[in-house]
Parts: sequence; structure tokens; C-alpha cells
Amino acid sequence: MGFEIERKFLVRGDAWRAHATSRSTIRQAYLACDSRASIRIRIRDHDSATLTIKSRGAALRRLELEYPIPVLDAERMLALRHGAVIEKTRHLVPFGGLTWEVDVFEGENAGLVIAEVELRDEAQPVDLPPWAGAEITGQPQYYNSALAQRPYSRWPAGEARDAAQPA
Repeated sequence: MGFEIERKFLVRGDAWRAHATSRSTIRQAYLACDSRASIRIRIRDHDSATLTIKSRGAALRRLELEYPIPVLDAERMLALRHGAVIEKTRHLVPFGGLTWEVDVFEGENAGLVIAEVELRDEAQPVDLPPWAGAEITGQPQYYNSALAQRPYSRWPAGEARDAAQPA
């Protein structure tokens, strides 16, 4: 049984780009999503796909089960989705002994940039990079499953502007 422990932050500026070591394109969609769990399909770089079940909630620690599936099957399952397809480019950025994932959203979520870092345990100390803005851990509107239902482009102007501002 796998668990995910992560913290999420809005990203300020582009200084992180100079330190990115790799990038991949991601398309994902949600087959089901309720207050207890979400079921997601993800296609990475057009050549690998996974089916993921994640528990929901605001805690740092969440159940996450992930299974590889054929890309062709994942493409077919996109038609069964609820909401929009999430499109993003994920950049890996080392900082403070950890690898940060910086997601630059595209499509209906263009303009949103989120960094997340996975931790060994909830109490693990984290050195924040200078480009980390407001912490959004546990804020459900920033979950990808929520962005599929209510994309960033549909947020009221003030809400979207406030999200882009540093804390």
C-alpha cells in the first residue's frame, strides 16, 4: 500500500527554470472523483500511462495506488472522463536535497504554476526555494481533480490574480 506525503506551493517567477534537470508532458483526466477518492488516468510523454487511485482530504499523507496501463487504453478512457483534460509540463528541479516537481499548466489551466515536493514523513523539514510562493497544501481548489472541474481560466479575475501573487 503506497502513501504520498507532499507539500504544494504556488511558484513565483522563472528563476527555477535555470535549475530544471528534466521535463515531461502530462495529460491526465479523472474517471471518478468524490469526497473519499479520485480515479485518474495519466499519459506521460505520449509513451507511458498509469491508472491511479488517490484518497482525498486535506492531510499531507494520502493513500496513492498507481498501476501501469497501455497508452492506447488510456487514450480510450479519456472519453469517459469527468471534466476537462489537465495538460501540463512537469519540470524536475533539485533544491535543498530534495527534488521539486514544478508543473506549468496549459490549456484551460494556463497561467497556473505549482511546485510540489514529496516527503518521507509529515514532520520532515523543508528548505523552501526562493521561487516558492504561497503554500497551497490542502487547498482543494488546487487539486488537479478540482482543476478538471473548475479550470483556472474560469476562476473569477480577482481569485486568479490573487493566486498568482506571492505570499
